[in-house]
Amino acid sequence: MGFIHGFHRRNLKGDLLGGLTAAVVALPLALAFGNAALGPGGAIYGLYGAIVTGFLAALLGGTPAQVSGPTGPMSVTVAGVVSSLAAVGVNQDLSAGEILPMVMAAVVIGGVCEILLGVLRLGRFITLVPYSVVSGFMSGIGFIILVLQLGPFAGITTRGGVVDSLQTLANSPGLNPAALAVGVMTLAVVFLSPLRLRQWIPSPLLALVIVTPLSLLFFNDDHLIALGLEPLARIGAIPEGGLQLVMPNFSEHLPELVKAGLVLALLGAIDSLLTSLVADNITQTSHDSNRELIGQGMANTAAGFLSGLPGAGATMRTVINIKSGGATPLSGMSHSLVLLIVLLGAGPLAAQIPTALLAGILIKVGLDIIDWGFLLRAHRLSGKTAVLMYSVLLMTVFWDLIWGVLVGMFIANLLTVDSITQTQLEGMDADNPPDAAEGPLHDLNTEEKDLVLQCGDALMLFRLRGPLSFGAAKGISARMGLIQNYKVLILDITEVPRIGISASLAIERMVQEAQSSGRTILIAGANAKLQQRLRQFGVHGELVASRREALQIAAQDIP
Repeated sequence: MGFIHGFHRRNLKGDLLGGLTAAVVALPLALAFGNAALGPGGAIYGLYGAIVTGFLAALLGGTPAQVSGPTGPMSVTVAGVVSSLAAVGVNQDLSAGEILPMVMAAVVIGGVCEILLGVLRLGRFITLVPYSVVSGFMSGIGFIILVLQLGPFAGITTRGGVVDSLQTLANSPGLNPAALAVGVMTLAVVFLSPLRLRQWIPSPLLALVIVTPLSLLFFNDDHLIALGLEPLARIGAIPEGGLQLVMPNFSEHLPELVKAGLVLALLGAIDSLLTSLVADNITQTSHDSNRELIGQGMANTAAGFLSGLPGAGATMRTVINIKSGGATPLSGMSHSLVLLIVLLGAGPLAAQIPTALLAGILIKVGLDIIDWGFLLRAHRLSGKTAVLMYSVLLMTVFWDLIWGVLVGMFIANLLTVDSITQTQLEGMDADNPPDAAEGPLHDLNTEEKDLVLQCGDALMLFRLRGPLSFGAAKGISARMGLIQNYKVLILDITEVPRIGISASLAIERMVQEAQSSGRTILIAGANAKLQQRLRQFGVHGELVASRREALQIAAQDIP
């Protein structure tokens, strides 16, 4: 079936088992991400998102064994949308029916933008984000999740971003002992449960089935009220009838929604394609990045019309799916069908899950997302890399998710250009030292050496190698300016495959200066593309096929 990328029927049993296992892991995470993104009553929308995006991204995407659903970065972004809309007066209480259509409008916009990224074939560029930027960004997401879940973990209602949540926690009159006990029990289960048991039952699901009954037994509302304590916050009633159709509201606060949609598209693309690379490494296959973006975009667009949180490729669920036997899109689709069955049949049970339990699960997720290995040793690897990674982390946590990535990429690219430029200039210095006998002669043949010596100081042979970036342009001009006493300039670009615009302009200035001083300029060894580029810039020096030919012409011109 060519319509479904990577589909075949030879692994039916493995795909069904992988999908079932991935669904077991996805259930508590989907509920937790929904609650984190939309606040009280939002857990069910995380489950909607896992069902819709998990099925459609597998059906339409380009990574066969990938499992999609709500993830940390996406839920943090949705929480930011809720905060920004609340700041302009939108009622963030889901029961009021005002906030959800706006959030879903942002989800639809994000889905459409993600489709465009795939249609424009930009997938391969997204995976070129430097590791230091990705590490700082993902660690920042991990810290955001930790901070935002401290309130629910302790039974304190918090709203807004990191700073607002920390201020609320600092000004809170006290903790809810029952919520704190539930949260601590959850952490104990997810961290201390035996490895053998976790191999059969994922620790988040184990926490659900152990801690939820204990919370009903020891912390029911009547007991807590009798003790003068606040009742435990729980997920609450799950809407009956399965997925809920909603009409997104594009008519209000559109600029804010478009910005949020762009952020969701970029984060979803990065999250999904990084997970695709992980899947490729495990399965020894190759994903189709542009098709993956289109599939994820279609899935998120549909999720926006079905009240679902936006999703992306989920690394942990994908790895578990593959390890359990999943190999084709059928595994991701079956994972969604299992979640749909749970939604239709286990709503009353899910309603009793304490939000402190979900906060405990997400604290474990946040700790896992943080790139501790790189975070703790980046300073020993490279000072610049460490500064970049920590800067992206801090910008992500305290400023803005997408700006943290964009500024980080800009700085990383500047550092890369600087490194390439230094390498090019070092090679240029080695090829063109002040004493010509030490440099240009070192790999010339006998005839070329004789011609250079015959010309003497009246000849300036300047050699360039490798692709010339704009960073090398200033160095070319500076080095040429140091040498004045010559009659013939041979610019040898035999080993230059391509040249940037800035470097072309630098060569143009070199030629113009030489010609204005009455000197002869010969450009040797330019390939067809370089000749076309130089002519486009109006470089009128004599183009010569080879260095040998240029040296012969110079020897004839120099008395």
